Formats: sequence, structure tokens, C-alpha cells
Amino acid sequence: MPAPAGAKKMKNQYKTIRDIKDWSGKRALLREDFNTPQDKSGNITDDSRIQAALPTLKFLTDAKAKVIIMSHLGRPKGKVSAEFSLKPVAERLQKVMPGVKVHFQSEAGPDTWASQLESLADGEILLLENMRFFVGEEANDPDFAKQLAALGDVFVNDAFGTAHRAHASTEGVGHHLPVKVAGLLMEAEIEALSSVLNTDEPLTAIIGGSKVSTKITVLENLLDKVRYLVIGGGMVFTFLKAEGIETGTSLVEDDYVDLAAKLLKKAKASSTVTLILPDDLVVADKFDADADTQTVDADLIPDGWMGLDIGPNSIRRLQAILEKSPHVLWNGPLGVFEMPKFAKGTKAIAKTIADLTAKGRCESVLGGGDTVAAIEQLGLAHADFTHVSTGGGASLEYLEGKTLPGIAILDKQ
Repeated sequence: MPAPAGAKKMKNQYKTIRDIKDWSGKRALLREDFNTPQDKSGNITDDSRIQAALPTLKFLTDAKAKVIIMSHLGRPKGKVSAEFSLKPVAERLQKVMPGVKVHFQSEAGPDTWASQLESLADGEILLLENMRFFVGEEANDPDFAKQLAALGDVFVNDAFGTAHRAHASTEGVGHHLPVKVAGLLMEAEIEALSSVLNTDEPLTAIIGGSKVSTKITVLENLLDKVRYLVIGGGMVFTFLKAEGIETGTSLVEDDYVDLAAKLLKKAKASSTVTLILPDDLVVADKFDADADTQTVDADLIPDGWMGLDIGPNSIRRLQAILEKSPHVLWNGPLGVFEMPKFAKGTKAIAKTIADLTAKGRCESVLGGGDTVAAIEQLGLAHADFTHVSTGGGASLEYLEGKTLPGIAILDKQ
């Protein structure tokens, strides 16, 4: 989707695969995030991460590089397990790249990697077995990283979803290769998140989800960068309690009430940011899809009831704010979207953002696994927004202002 008129695109400060003018015959040691969900029979149920990597894979294979892919799947804890094999990923890769030969290294280990490389032709792909079959991966063992590095001439990190992990295949390998560049997906992630965080134009950030504890640093970092900071999801009730409002049986993190109070105080003292909590809520008598519900003002939650979605007044207020927001950052659903009775707020806001993006009136950047799950459940496509991040924890840490090791290892422009 096009960015709105006047939007400022941030230049990527890291070198990318485009900066290498001749890939012919070079071995691209490529880190991807192919942690794809599978059913009990090993069939991939969602290949969006594979699809997101295709621009990088097509660029490198068209340029006649020898592409050696490292990835992970699940949490095998350093042990070989058929359940976590990347073989289904190799099979799906071959289907989505029919003109490219895809090899799979089924026998995991450095001794077999080198022999497989001998038969790898220019423009072909070799997918290595699950990196997390090796204890040295998550431990970022220097010797294991060195063994990996011996497979390539250039390290290409395209796995934004694991860029916050200092593992051997995401960060350690970069210490043993002279050239480290970003793939096209990594480039897109950095540019999209940087553009909203550094825009000179008004930014609305919608931060939802269940717990303040997982988003507190994000909220603190965004407070000085946004025009409107909208709080949604279960986090709302910790903030309401900080204002002295009774919250019934709603989710409250008592250990974070004081921090929420400090954020509210800082926002009220600011002349540049407005922190927004819901005006009304959909409450239920229990956490259940068939629960009895009612809509009440946010400060009138009945005893024994819990808030599970924002109400219609809150939806209209947020839609009015979005109408005048050239940049929107959204991380976390606004209610318990998994239950239809409590998905209305998330659905309405998602559709509003998608409509405004389609009209070229806003640049929309979405992040977080629950946010992605919500828009997919609601029947919206990733293409309905300017950018949908592939990184859950990684996008959160980026928004917190942290340095991600898988990005920091890359060569700068």
C-alpha cells in the first residue's frame, strides 16, 4: 500500500543484498525465520513466513548465488526430533519456487553440510536442518558459529522474527564472515518500524494485549514519540485501577499499578501526547464465549463482572482519531478477539485502519503475533496494511528502543 502524501521514508542504515553487485558463484549463508505452524501430520498450516522470504530468495537465486538457508522450528532443546524437522518447509519451498532446485540436508551436522555444498549449483538452494537441533545454537557457541560461517562467503540475515536473539545462526556467525548484509524482508521491517518511530508527522499508537508487564517499556518509549497513545486489551484495567476505578474481576496486574499511574501522570503533564483509555466497555459475567454481557461506562464495571472488549463509544472515538492520523502503529488486540462477542472493537478498528490505508490516507504498521492472528481471523490480508511485521518479540523490542543483536551485527552503509 502507498504511504500517505508527505510521509517520510527512513533510509536503511544497514547494507543489504542489493549492495553486492556480483553474486554469481558466491555462497549466501542466509538466516530465515521458517518457524511455520504445522498440524500433527507435519503439514504446514500457515506459510506466510515462507511467502515473506520469497523476494530475498528470488533475488539471490536470480543473481546466481548459492543459497544456504539456516532456520529453526519450535523448541527441540538441542535434540534431533522428527516433529521439528524442516523437511516440510523444504517441500513447500520447492512448490513456491518451481523454477529453482531446492535441496534439503536431512542429516544434521557439520560433517554432512560440506559434502552437500559440493553439489550445489549457482542459483540453487540448500536448506539446512533445524538449527535448534544443536546445543550450540541457542548458546551462541563460538565454535558452532564458526562451523556455520565456513559454509558461506556472505552472511545474509533476513530473519527479523529472531533478530532479538543472540544465537549462533542469527548473530554469532556474523563474527566469522567479512560481509554481513540484510535481506529484503529485514530491510522492509527496519524501514517500516523506523519510519513510524521517527516521523515528523502525528503518530497514533494503539497498544493492546493482555498484560502491561509485556508492554511497559514500549509504552515508556512511545510516550515521547506519539500524538495519541491508545491503550486497549487487558492492559486497560491496570490503568483504570491506577486512576482509582473499580475493575470488577477484570485482569489487573497489581505490581504494575504504580507504573501505570506514573505513565498517566507523565502523559497528563505533557503538551504533545494524549493517552487514551476506553470510555465504555463490553463486560461479561465470566470468561466464556457464551457469557452474559452488557455495555457499561468504563468507570461503572459491576462487581463480579470483567471487561473483555472496548465499547461502541470507544470505537467511535478511536475511529475519529484515526481519521486524522497520517501514521498508525498498532500492536496488540483491543479485546478477546478469539470470542466473537468480544471481537467487535478489534474488528472495527482493523477495518478502519485498512480502509484509510487503501485510500492512501495513512501509513499503517502492525506488529505482534496476536495482532496478526486477529486480522487474519477477521478475514483481512497483510496487503491491506502498509506493513505487517513478521516479528512478535522482535518488533516489541525494536519499539522499546533496544538494540537487536541480529541487526547490530550487520554492516552499515
